[in-house]
Amino acid sequence: MNKAVKEIRMVDLKLQYQRLKAEIDAAMAEVINSTQFIKGPQVKTFENNLATYLGAKHVIGCANGTDSLQIAMMALGLQEGDEVITASFTYVATAEVIALLKLKPVLVEVNPDTFTIDPSAIEAAITPKTKAIVPVHLFGQCADMEAIMKIAAKHNLYVIEDNAQAIGADYIFTNGGKKKSGTIGTVGSTSFFPSKNLGCYGDGGALNTNDDELAKKMRMVANHGQSIQYVHDEIGVNSRLDTLQAAVLDVKLKYLDDFASRRRSVADFYDNAFKGLQNVQTPVRAQNSSHVFHQYTLLLKDGNRDEVRKKLETKGIPNMIYYPIPLHKQKAYLTAGSFPITEELCKNVLSLPIHTEFEKEELEFIANEFLEAIK
Repeated sequence: MNKAVKEIRMVDLKLQYQRLKAEIDAAMAEVINSTQFIKGPQVKTFENNLATYLGAKHVIGCANGTDSLQIAMMALGLQEGDEVITASFTYVATAEVIALLKLKPVLVEVNPDTFTIDPSAIEAAITPKTKAIVPVHLFGQCADMEAIMKIAAKHNLYVIEDNAQAIGADYIFTNGGKKKSGTIGTVGSTSFFPSKNLGCYGDGGALNTNDDELAKKMRMVANHGQSIQYVHDEIGVNSRLDTLQAAVLDVKLKYLDDFASRRRSVADFYDNAFKGLQNVQTPVRAQNSSHVFHQYTLLLKDGNRDEVRKKLETKGIPNMIYYPIPLHKQKAYLTAGSFPITEELCKNVLSLPIHTEFEKEELEFIANEFLEAIK
């Protein structure tokens, strides 16, 4: 590795912290001094500020992104045997909570360009038992929500947006209107895992909705099924966003659009460096969505991904595969059917480092080494 380039990380949270250190330290010190570690005032402040940012009526914090999906499905009253449609090309958590609640995950194919769920595949998978759709806003841009919402309205289905990877992205409707990712369906679900665009310093998640009754029910479910202490009207769970994490998130929320801009600049650099390569597909930016680049994911067309990975690693360049095994081939979620696009992606995608603190010489080093690796 070039000695002039410091250690490269997939996500450099240390440098980001150093840039925001004074604000974050002050926010955390306030919580520690108050000792209100659970349900402190910073939780409500963050929920209100995130609701304002998203343009949503209600935000409910919870312990993590997986819990947020589970709480949404519990609050919607989905019953054992109900079918929930989602993509096979996603992280396991999306299907995991469906199965955990004894619902049936119905996995469908994705778009070959954006890698997000294919609306036509959703329509083909609907049965009388279908009750909900979980589109995943993958790698930083939105699924085709306008088409998905039309299908949902036609079949009277709930839409739970898995927004763990695209918070801050804008969906652009055909009439030119815009809404933030996660605010279009029945409910939005997100994760604040540290490496996310809006990440805390531990685990955290949230739900958002414009439905007053649903918001009330989700808040109850997340708090042991109670709205009044020791009065339990619903079967619930114990899933809280703790006060320290809320304090960190409230600081970082002010910088979320800046984070997205910095990530887009990295993506622009990579796009320009890899322009014209016949054997590499750079991320396709959909016309109906902005892209906040949670990941910068390439599709290598020569079937040499593992060889390229090894070459990058010998140069000190980290990289990741999201995702190496499709859900429909996982033992826990085996699904019959044809998924050629998903299977091609799992064999050939490769994500390069992307974060908010890159310097130009680091990007030049990564791009040059990648170009050498694919020769």
